[in-house]
Amino acid sequence: MEFFRRYRDFFICVVLLGLPFIFLQANTKDPGKQNAFDRFVLRLSTPIQYVTSTVARTVSDVWGSYVYLVDVREENEFLRMENNRLRKLGGKASQLETDNARLRAMLAFRDSLKVKLVAAQVIGKNTSSYFRVVRIVIDRGQGAVQPGMAVVTHEGLVGQVDRVWDKFSDVLLTVDAKSSVDVYVERNKSRGLLKGTGDSSRYECKIEYLLKTDEVQPGDVVVTSGMDTQFPEGVVVGTVSKVRKREFGLFQEAWVEPSVDLSRVKDVFVLVPGAGK
Repeated sequence: MEFFRRYRDFFICVVLLGLPFIFLQANTKDPGKQNAFDRFVLRLSTPIQYVTSTVARTVSDVWGSYVYLVDVREENEFLRMENNRLRKLGGKASQLETDNARLRAMLAFRDSLKVKLVAAQVIGKNTSSYFRVVRIVIDRGQGAVQPGMAVVTHEGLVGQVDRVWDKFSDVLLTVDAKSSVDVYVERNKSRGLLKGTGDSSRYECKIEYLLKTDEVQPGDVVVTSGMDTQFPEGVVVGTVSKVRKREFGLFQEAWVEPSVDLSRVKDVFVLVPGAGK
């Protein structure tokens, strides 16, 4: 017993190192040359090999799946960032395309008119409690524009210059209650006076002094008549949205939706009356 205790570690090492060789020799030997000991070793090693291989395969699968999921997560994060980047680029490209189309339309509109125009940009907007734009400010002041000058875009009439300061001006919109423009219905030349309703919850105008005998219907296009000499003839103002004929009197009323989206107007032209190009 004393001898075994002294050399216990040595015997354990020999056994642990020798067993794999014994198992390997029994498994690689030609079945026809195996003896009883080899067959005993095979019967003993088969369950051990099965358990070992199963554990190794499971660990390998788990590790491979973990590594795969890590790679997938990193790839998904990269794709998400790339998608956001491309989406931003797409949004910028779409905005540039919209701005380009708007500027081309503005240039075509400028070339179609026979009056002098002063280009201006909207630098400020006053809004109502309903977030409706009630007044805009342009970057043209004294020396460039004067009160009463018409303000237009390629979509139609915006309003007129109201107050002029040193480097900027206030614009009175067509929907303002103080606004008044001589207009006619483009389809049949029915004439009236367009006034803003001043409604802070919607963009709307109303044609007054429109003869009841004139045929006016929703969808009719309304343009400036040019009779007041302040606005040139033929500038689109808006579209008739509703008509009401009074039971008594000579006139009917027609409500008009402006052709210009006043909440998004950016670039405008100020018309200089009495001046050709």
